[in-house]
Amino acid sequence: MPDDATPHAPTIADRRHWYLRGVRAAVSIPGLILASAFVGFAGLAKEAGLTLAETVFMTGVVWALPGKVVLIGAILSGASLPAAAFAVALSSVRLMPMVVALVPELKGRRTPKWVLYVLSHFVAVTSWVIAMERLGGIPRAMRTTWYAGIGSTLVLANMAVVAVVFLIADRLPPAVSAALFLLTPMYFLTSLWGSARERAGHVAMVLGLGLGPFFHVFLPDFDLLAAGLIGGFAAYAFHRLSRRGRSQ
Repeated sequence: MPDDATPHAPTIADRRHWYLRGVRAAVSIPGLILASAFVGFAGLAKEAGLTLAETVFMTGVVWALPGKVVLIGAILSGASLPAAAFAVALSSVRLMPMVVALVPELKGRRTPKWVLYVLSHFVAVTSWVIAMERLGGIPRAMRTTWYAGIGSTLVLANMAVVAVVFLIADRLPPAVSAALFLLTPMYFLTSLWGSARERAGHVAMVLGLGLGPFFHVFLPDFDLLAAGLIGGFAAYAFHRLSRRGRSQ
């Protein structure tokens, strides 16, 4: 039976059911780790001089946490608006491969393109990992509804977390905020390692971890870019050579 085949057209009750299942999927250990990282982000935003409304708005609109950190860094450095926008856009390019991998899994025969555009906004490491692990068990006709439950829950919940923490940030020890903030990159690394489908993904992560500190010493202004380019191209070459070796 095709993935899109259903005994009847999805009803409102069907969509409500799968949306709530997406909400429940978002309420998870990865979701809690992400929320803990936003505790540190709220403190960082307050120290940067942002208002409560600006911080909550940034959480919902920019969404991916590294992009928001880049934006705050641009604000603190006094960068111009075009420069700040370019920096955020550049940091978000890393999400493009995730969107390319996820959208075909979400798309059904009758899925409007605007739905996919809206859901693409929710793509970040946490929602992507959850979706890629569980989409195989979701009826294709209900995948967009299910993923909307995940994405909207993560965004709205973390907007609420940011609002609450912003109001009480002065009472949190700086060390606690910093420790919570660092939970997210640790979770990202372990999640991406576990969800990698090709050995080349592991090669890229190992090279990135090794090259990052090296370039930080010798090319501090371009350390992430250099480590990413060299590690990515090396992992791609490894992937191509591995496929060629298996085909012979």
